[in-house]
Amino acid sequence: MFTSCRPIREADFKILSRAVQAWYRHYGASVNDTRTQVLCSAAIDLYNDGHRTIEEIASRLIDTYNGPDTTRINAATSMAIH
Repeated sequence: MFTSCRPIREADFKILSRAVQAWYRHYGASVNDTRTQVLCSAAIDLYNDGHRTIEEIASRLIDTYNGPDTTRINAATSMAIH
């Protein structure tokens, strides 16, 4: 449920960044742009849903994206388009 839509402050960005970094450390994954984009987007969604601590956001990311392969963005196939 969407609980907040307040602007994200610099301190909040630090929390989000550290939560994403915690995911990378947990899985020992290499950093890449696509993976980071997926994780940051999910972290912002969690933040907007009311999760405000590094631990809370990181644990949700770790539970949701349980390994580097789960952050892949799949391109639509021609079957999905038609």
